[in-house]
Amino acid sequence: MHLPLRLVAIDLDGTLLDGMGHDLSERNFKALRAAEAAGIRVVVATGRRMAYAAPVFERHGFSPEMPIISSNGAVTRTLDGTLLSQHKMSADVARQLCGLLRPFGVVVFTFDRASSGNHRELVVEDLGETSRHIALWAEANRNAIEVVNPLEAAFDSGEDPIQGMVAGSIAQMRKAEAALAASPLSKFCAAIRTEYPARDLSIVDLMPLGISKGVALRELCVVLNIDRKATMAIGDNWNDLDMLEWVAQAVLMANSAPELKTRAKLEGWKIAPSNVEDGVAVILERTLARQQTQSTT
Repeated sequence: MHLPLRLVAIDLDGTLLDGMGHDLSERNFKALRAAEAAGIRVVVATGRRMAYAAPVFERHGFSPEMPIISSNGAVTRTLDGTLLSQHKMSADVARQLCGLLRPFGVVVFTFDRASSGNHRELVVEDLGETSRHIALWAEANRNAIEVVNPLEAAFDSGEDPIQGMVAGSIAQMRKAEAALAASPLSKFCAAIRTEYPARDLSIVDLMPLGISKGVALRELCVVLNIDRKATMAIGDNWNDLDMLEWVAQAVLMANSAPELKTRAKLEGWKIAPSNVEDGVAVILERTLARQQTQSTT
């Protein structure tokens, strides 16, 4: 039996944000505020880098102490930028991944640093090729992208990235995953897949071994002294799977892949309405109502 909810970890794209991934709906905004008012810690858990995730909550006036698990668990900071945890990938491993994965799609690496001058957070080899495959992402992150050709040169200084990614069609990314699994580099790097079947787009995040949203959430709960039995996670994609498996209350969005919804049924997870139907708000409203009823009986 789980305890009264004290923390909810929520994915962004395909979960909390609207269909275009731009902003919170009014109903979701009010539900998050109501959860905070009830003493529940709201945690963002996203594949986005911190600088791309934080503005959504800054413009709505959320607490500077709100934790944001970014880059699929590689970095956790509060909204005001205070570092809580950070995990990096070896620059030598990243350099070798360039050659291994270049044949399958666009390869990008992320550094945990300020985007200024020639030291931007995202490095790619060919911006035109990047835009062709992931145009919306490339446009949204344009000011943080540095072009380095060949990509291997991005690691000449020895600076370690926090994560990488390779993007392309679903079929090509399945091949990329297989190539990594068969490579000695799999001992130093993990692959976390995100898929968008309607767009035939897949992104394989390349993470420091043993790092994920779920691992970062476990670390954060230790810092906050919150029991696992008092936690909930809401997500929609494969990169949410680890945290959904760990929390006491797992919620999958209705817009998730059929395979994930089958998994949810087997595990007894709740299914929320889709992100465009304010599924996060629906779940939080029901949870708050239930806990209020229990506290008065």
